[in-house]
Amino acid sequence: MLDVPQTATAGIIRRCEDLFADLNFETVRAWKAEQPGRKVIGYMPYYVPREIIHAAGALPLGILGGGDQLEVIHGDAYYQSYICRIPRSTIELGVSGRIDFVDGMLFPSICDVIRNLSGMWKLMFPNVGSRYVDLPQNFEDDVGGVFYRGELNEIREWLSGITGKPIADDAIRASIALFNENRRLVREVYARRTQEPWNVPSSELYLLMRAGLILPVEDHNLLLRDYLISVRDQQRPVKDYSRVVVSGAFCEQPPLNLVKSIELSGCYIVDDDFMLINRWEKSDIAIDGDPLTNLARAFLHDSNSTSPKYEPDLAKKGLYLVESVRKNRAEGVIFAMASFCDPALLDRPMLQDILKQHGVPQIAFKYAENSGQMQPIREQAGTFSDSIKLWSGA
Repeated sequence: MLDVPQTATAGIIRRCEDLFADLNFETVRAWKAEQPGRKVIGYMPYYVPREIIHAAGALPLGILGGGDQLEVIHGDAYYQSYICRIPRSTIELGVSGRIDFVDGMLFPSICDVIRNLSGMWKLMFPNVGSRYVDLPQNFEDDVGGVFYRGELNEIREWLSGITGKPIADDAIRASIALFNENRRLVREVYARRTQEPWNVPSSELYLLMRAGLILPVEDHNLLLRDYLISVRDQQRPVKDYSRVVVSGAFCEQPPLNLVKSIELSGCYIVDDDFMLINRWEKSDIAIDGDPLTNLARAFLHDSNSTSPKYEPDLAKKGLYLVESVRKNRAEGVIFAMASFCDPALLDRPMLQDILKQHGVPQIAFKYAENSGQMQPIREQAGTFSDSIKLWSGA
């Protein structure tokens, strides 16, 4: 492969910024228009089996609300004010015609709000396929594994009904191989950020991950490779920043300016849960054998422990954060939770208690995807960084 010059980094990030800012999804519309019969399947965060969508010949499209670029006008009429903003802005995307090209929507089980959104979507857009993805809460192969394999098979049949074609096991295996490569590249980018966070700013990494929710996996793999090459030999200034883990932003995504504000406050983000979909499995999914069973077992036994994942052993609750702090040589944890996010806010006291037991400094704040005033967050994160530098060795 030809080396990409260092100046290519800026071009790669500009492309990702364009994808991030395009709420009409022109790139996806163009992909669909290239060949008659192409299908696009939207999905909500935080996890869906994208491999099966890809194997069906469709494009998996991550729908993460409208962010701070979309004024919600109609969406507020469908949801009460005391829930998170992402369902309202997703409804706004739908009723405003911005995602009128989507042929189906998948809604994973993360909370009651998303469950209800799946039902509302069926009522509001009856000509668009809509399905709730029920995820297992029993992690035994003969119970949760059997259940989830059956769920995956139902998703395969649902997708076949949309595309009009059967989805062969070999096609799923080929898709698993492509996404295995994607996961390896994502892990490599994250590892590079852990080693040199000044050379891989989290604002860039975040845009790279968001691009993976829009581009075909083949194109995203190329983009990740080019980025890794472009940052390989460059050397940006090293600053005396604190190393932190950001936790709690796994569903409704933070504004990009929030990520930048944390960095500008004097913090290097060395781990996060911004987009679990790109990092759900910790290693390659097996290709040999029954592909649906392999997908189910990877979900049960090889997925990252995070707050939205059901944890059958309460004694282990929160230890994933302690492990992340140690693994990534972090000096503290920033809890950044979307307002009214039940999974994040209900878990936070338990996670904070675990961190206290292990002597890990932490702070917490809430945001909404359309948060505009970042100065208070920047000041709070900056004070936290300063306190780490002043007192961590005391």
